Amino acid sequence: MTKILMYSVRPDEQPAIQKWSKENHVQVDTNQAEFHDDTVALAQGYDGIVIQQRGPISNSSDIYQKLASFGIKQLTTRTAGVDVINLPAAQAAGLTVTNVPAYSPNSVAEMAVTQTMRLIRNLELVEKRSDNNDYKLRGPIAREIRTLTVGIIGAGRIGGTAARLFHGLGAKVIAFDPVHHPELEDVLTYVDTKEELLNQADVVDLHVDLNETSKGLIDAAAFTTMKNDAFLINASRGPVVVTDALIDALQSKEIAGAALDTIEGEAAIFDKDLQGAPIPDRNFNTLHAMPNVMITPHIGFYTNMAIQNMVEISLDDVLAIINGKKSKNEIK
Repeated sequence: MTKILMYSVRPDEQPAIQKWSKENHVQVDTNQAEFHDDTVALAQGYDGIVIQQRGPISNSSDIYQKLASFGIKQLTTRTAGVDVINLPAAQAAGLTVTNVPAYSPNSVAEMAVTQTMRLIRNLELVEKRSDNNDYKLRGPIAREIRTLTVGIIGAGRIGGTAARLFHGLGAKVIAFDPVHHPELEDVLTYVDTKEELLNQADVVDLHVDLNETSKGLIDAAAFTTMKNDAFLINASRGPVVVTDALIDALQSKEIAGAALDTIEGEAAIFDKDLQGAPIPDRNFNTLHAMPNVMITPHIGFYTNMAIQNMVEISLDDVLAIINGKKSKNEIK
């Protein structure tokens, strides 16, 4: 029987894994370990593996060669991002790398809309006051979404879905993306430069992949270009925003607030219970203390449909490659 090993599996993924295993007559075993030099040996005896993790696999190329030496032909991540994988090293070892680029565009897009609504209604501040039994009506005054311009950077699957949701709520939507999608032109208007978008937008919503062109995309110059009463939403990847520059912009009131579902250095913090423990990250602590900043632990993807799709699509890809077939999700 074909055997697949899935690394770093959460309990909420198990029902979908068991269902797929039964339907496809494939043995799927799981563990809670991330895929690193000290856990690669767990893959021995398996025909394929699936991973999911926040931090890079390894700085060494040996891990990929070891995987290939076990007879494994692929390396599949059940996420959209592949930045944790050293692609040249994996491909040099003869491994086919696949991801799940569209497990549920709605899950992340809906998160971005939710964060936007909380920010423009000042709900973080209002709830903190309510927790202290302070119910006095006073500023800052909320804003209605239909009066705002939402600027989406990266209008692909997720950004395009967000555009439709924001448009449906009455917002004017503009977008900056090198690729223009004609099917979105009924809900958004493309602008020619990032600076043009930053200058016009009341909400800047990020939905870009993490690559060399997107690292540090929102830096000090970007915050200077944004409106003083604008909000930043980052549901993409942490390094897209320069954290030091974000803190400076918030402290100097260059922007009005931010919602961060991802942040630089999150691997040391997110998906961990740190109650009562000090967090040794000065920037994180500074942002966490700000009343106009929302931080959520990279949960934009975390919905029932997204989890099911991430499991099923990743396992479908592994099985296809094991059987000598192609996957449409192969990373070239």
